[in-house]
Amino acid sequence: MTRLDWSDPRHRHRVFAGLGVLALVLVGWAVFHKKPATASGPPPVPVTVAVAKRQDIALSLTELGAAQAWTSVNVLAQVSGKLLTVNFTEGTEVKAGDLLAQIDPAPYQAALEQAQGTLRRDKAALADAKLDLARYKRLAALNSIATQQVDTQAALVLQDEGLVQSDEGTVKTAAVNLGWTRVIAPITGRSGVRLVDPGNLVSTSGSVGNAPATPAPTNASSAVPSSGTGIVVVNQIQPIAVTFTVPEGDFQNLAQVSNGFRIPLVTRAYSQETGALLDTGELSIADNRIDPSTGTIELKARLPNARNMLWPGQFVNVQLTLQTLHNVTTIPTTAVNRGPNGSFAYVVQKNGRVAMRPLTLASTQDATAIVAKGVKPGEIVVTDGQMILKDGSLVRIARPTRPGS
Repeated sequence: MTRLDWSDPRHRHRVFAGLGVLALVLVGWAVFHKKPATASGPPPVPVTVAVAKRQDIALSLTELGAAQAWTSVNVLAQVSGKLLTVNFTEGTEVKAGDLLAQIDPAPYQAALEQAQGTLRRDKAALADAKLDLARYKRLAALNSIATQQVDTQAALVLQDEGLVQSDEGTVKTAAVNLGWTRVIAPITGRSGVRLVDPGNLVSTSGSVGNAPATPAPTNASSAVPSSGTGIVVVNQIQPIAVTFTVPEGDFQNLAQVSNGFRIPLVTRAYSQETGALLDTGELSIADNRIDPSTGTIELKARLPNARNMLWPGQFVNVQLTLQTLHNVTTIPTTAVNRGPNGSFAYVVQKNGRVAMRPLTLASTQDATAIVAKGVKPGEIVVTDGQMILKDGSLVRIARPTRPGS
């Protein structure tokens, strides 16, 4: 190998010149063999979508309510006395007119017989007085007795007639009291737990005591009040009532759609625990005043309760149907966005990009929005992922949903 003579300037020039040519070759190769840069935009935004539909929507109002007996009667004794028997089975259905309990009738039977005896005695006295009056009138016509004696006898007859009339009232009162020793069911309904056992003394005030039984007047004015109770509570649960309150603003809408509550509104009761439908009935009664302290009004619905799914005191969710809108365009409420210019939705176009559409909403019901203008049935709207979208954004559908889901 020949060694370069670095002392010779010509050799150095040739080496540097070769290195320069090599550098130029490398630079040219890098320039002409560099891959062209590709233009790229932001990636598609993953979104969830739903299809706008045309359907019938029932507008309703949901409130918390409570079931209560349509009619509830606390059965009390109407006469005082010893309770001999209880003639119903607790928790079973009783019919109006059924015998519920028997109070000792002996004192009232005796009072009736005594009143009947007094009536017969006074009727006999009245008959005798009338005979005397007839004789006195004949004698007075012959001038055999003074006229004053006739007038006195006529007054005696009137007096005896008054006694007889009073006796007849006493007999009727005694008969009524005797009848009230049979405690009769006033309504058809379900009996509750009996509140007094046979052998106790009951009174017209609903008390249970140990005082001796004496015949009490029908008005019970001489009854001594106490802390006792009745015999049984009978609740009518077929039909049953469901009461609830609505705000004053909703009441105005209710009155309008029901024509002043002349048109029945469909009312449904749902279980608070499971959400299951318990029964369906009609709104029947609106209270006659708005509570000024709460700004609400109480409403009462009548439900048939044929399956006994509702029970007095049970809390339920009440759904009151106001009206049904037919053939309206609906989208999920999650597709509705709020902006400075009002509501809008992102509609997915065929090219995969979204268009921002202004919306005019007619109403909302639960998770469904009713669109009056802005979206047509069959169009695809974005329900999730709108936060990073703008008009014209490219999207990728991740999962479709349905209105109301």
